[in-house]
Amino acid sequence: MSGKILSFEFFPTLHNKEEFFQKIINETGGGRRIISQYLMVCLFSFLYGVVIGSYHSFIQAVAAGVKVTVLFTLALVICFPAFFIIQYILGSKLKLRQMISIILSGFVLMTAIMISFAPIVIIFLLTGSNYYFLQLLHIAIFFLSGIFGMLTVVEALKYSCETKSIYPQTGVVVFRFWVVILAFVGIQLAWNFRPFLGDRGQPFEWFRHYEGNFYTALIYSAEQLLGGKDKEPAGVGKNNEIYNTNEDVVNDSLMKAIFEDGQGGK
Repeated sequence: MSGKILSFEFFPTLHNKEEFFQKIINETGGGRRIISQYLMVCLFSFLYGVVIGSYHSFIQAVAAGVKVTVLFTLALVICFPAFFIIQYILGSKLKLRQMISIILSGFVLMTAIMISFAPIVIIFLLTGSNYYFLQLLHIAIFFLSGIFGMLTVVEALKYSCETKSIYPQTGVVVFRFWVVILAFVGIQLAWNFRPFLGDRGQPFEWFRHYEGNFYTALIYSAEQLLGGKDKEPAGVGKNNEIYNTNEDVVNDSLMKAIFEDGQGGK
């Protein structure tokens, strides 16, 4: 097992967390552990992305798998430096590799929980569930999985603080704020990487421009799921054609028609 790059030996299970945390603190596995954890995150996130995109088409499934994997990678790369530097300033004695492994353990558990929901999602796909329902279902799965994943990181930091005294208690509080920042960064990245699910009424596109933001889209999906109807904005047709509804123009056209009709009757 020691020669394997992708090894489930470093999978943070629920029944042996303290043993797993001890391995991180003792730097058991070193860089191989970090590589193994990251590969598991990539594998699980790609598989779940494939499940998301399979609603639309095969190519959308592959694209969604790639985008979910890149999403998690970028979120980590963007947010981790700030977290590590702040923890170092607060007096953390955790080394860089230890900190990376702790954060990755949370992401491994998060993505593993996500993929565990895949059979449920597939059942809804096969039974022809509503597009907006599936959209909200995936958001709920991301949210629930994220909670369990980040709780694992909190437990690891508490273990480092209470058992080994190499991590400050204040750092655990700061981590909770960092999770909020991480969530906002992830949401912003996901919004720019859309579509993931893919509307069956639209052709495949890697990226698609939408107005608004994630939160308005979330509210709109909830309204549609509860029985709302699509409403075109005033002055906009089905093909986004802008109609001239200026009152003066309408009145001028009406007067011209009346005048010409009056001239023809003479």
